[in-house]
Amino acid sequence: MVIGADGEQLGVMTPPAAIVLAEAEGLDLVEVAANSRPPVCRIMDYGKYKYEQKKKAGKPAHSATLKEIKLRPGTDQHDLNFKLNNVRKFLMEGDKVKVTVMFRGREMVHTARGRTQLTEVTKQLGAIAKMENSPRMEGRFMSMILVGDREVIADLKRKEEAERAAAPASDESPVEAASSPASDEIAVEAASGPENSEENAEQGTEAQVATEDSPAVEENTAP
Repeated sequence: MVIGADGEQLGVMTPPAAIVLAEAEGLDLVEVAANSRPPVCRIMDYGKYKYEQKKKAGKPAHSATLKEIKLRPGTDQHDLNFKLNNVRKFLMEGDKVKVTVMFRGREMVHTARGRTQLTEVTKQLGAIAKMENSPRMEGRFMSMILVGDREVIADLKRKEEAERAAAPASDESPVEAASSPASDEIAVEAASGPENSEENAEQGTEAQVATEDSPAVEENTAP
């Protein structure tokens, strides 16, 4: 899949054909998503691209911090989904996450529910999360610490980059279809004619019918 310098999706083509297009614009053909099927290449200024990548690499690395998400033994699925979205976001950013279940009063008798809650969290997060510290009790709290799986996160980020690379083309195509030259010509033809306003309205209607039914009506709209 080849994407033009302006973000237009040019379709699937052979590497030589894509290189010819890139050279015609004085640009380079760069593979941006090798693992996609088909692979995604983009026509761009490779020197500028490398410069931008170098600037990004020069930025200080993100220092991992420990985030915390708190649950209750009776946290419902809706609230749990909201908290899990935050956990995924933290893990994708390279942070560690401490998931804590808080117990109050008689809930201390049912600590097994808290362990079940933590097990459900790891199950729903899937492969993106790995357990660094298994669940353990600390007073009225049961906690575990999760870290992100680097390989899984890197694969997810590559997929997101491929989707972003292909997105501009899909956004542009409907706009191009909506603004066709034919519609502009019809508007001009409908506006042209005698100065009498009633005759202008009649000829405007005939011009629209002409474009839908038959070319013969074009004689009615001739100046």
